[in-house]
Amino acid sequence: MSPRGATAAVMAKEWAQIWRDPSTIGLVLVLPLLLMFLFGSAVSLDTHATRTGLVDRDRSAASRDLVAAFSRNPYFAVREAPEVEPLARAMLADEVRGIVVIPEGFGKGLADGHPRDVQVLTDGAQPNTAAFLAGHAQGLLATWSAARMGERGGAAKQVIQINPRYRYNPGLRSRYTLVPGAIAIVMAMIGTTLTALIVAREYERGTMEGLLASPMPVPLLVAAKLFPYFVLGLTATAVCVGVAIVTYDLPFMGTFPALFLISSAFLSAVLGQGLLISAGTRNQFVSAQFALLSGFLPSLLLSGFLFEIDSMPQPIQYLTLIVPARYLIPSLQSVFLTGDIWALFLPNAAIMFGFGAFFFWRVTKAIGRTIA
Repeated sequence: MSPRGATAAVMAKEWAQIWRDPSTIGLVLVLPLLLMFLFGSAVSLDTHATRTGLVDRDRSAASRDLVAAFSRNPYFAVREAPEVEPLARAMLADEVRGIVVIPEGFGKGLADGHPRDVQVLTDGAQPNTAAFLAGHAQGLLATWSAARMGERGGAAKQVIQINPRYRYNPGLRSRYTLVPGAIAIVMAMIGTTLTALIVAREYERGTMEGLLASPMPVPLLVAAKLFPYFVLGLTATAVCVGVAIVTYDLPFMGTFPALFLISSAFLSAVLGQGLLISAGTRNQFVSAQFALLSGFLPSLLLSGFLFEIDSMPQPIQYLTLIVPARYLIPSLQSVFLTGDIWALFLPNAAIMFGFGAFFFWRVTKAIGRTIA
């Protein structure tokens, strides 16, 4: 049999193996849907209805109007009390995240043009929530005081106003950045798991020697075994992208050729990684465990998905350079939110294809040693 015929036969065998094993189809179609819903729905950095205590010591018309403004705002779920102490105990019990205190004389000071400061107490044990609460409270106070000054016919002195605008994600919705990152995590898990079993399975069944005895060169054998899983990986990616657009209403500003390029580059890296694990361990159970750990944890913790890489210690930043997901996530975010930025895509794709080429070379060497 010619090498071309042998390659086609190995591919046909691999497709038949996939068709006979329903768990592979479930891994490609069901697991991405499950993970996308988990990441897309459960992981969110947005805050809504933050439990906030409020003490109005003035009880004037102005202070009551400010209380009403807090109550109408969707970022706050107001719990009012006459004094700070019961709310402080509630904050210790994790029942409120912060306390807003309107002082006595607030309304009179506002009428005289010398408003008294409003105090905002936050729980420093929850730094992110505290920062969000303080920021939203300051924004509400600034908006409310500007509206009150406007009602006084310009009697207030001129102040500098800041009008922030955020490009590509005007609402600062964390889901717009988390969902593309979730796609990268799902692809990393699916890719490494798909190929982590195929060579180990051949060794355990004793059929690997038969494949190696064929006239097909080892690189062609590896490519023939990889190609069906590359197609399945692209299918899983398409499922994830469809869920992101349809279910989570993400915009898609780029093009499908750009998405295909960066997805293919990433799949070449993670599929090769799984295959190298499979060829190295030659045991399906060990391969599956090692693939899950090496594909999931580095992608989750060291890719910039949850934690900013620039804020990591310098040695950890160097370690992130060998995590393929680090190069996929910014490219995916650009495809969804910004559009095609080839100056970003091409270097990242080249690095990911480089990882794929390295793993491919290492797999051929590992299998070649069996022949020798």
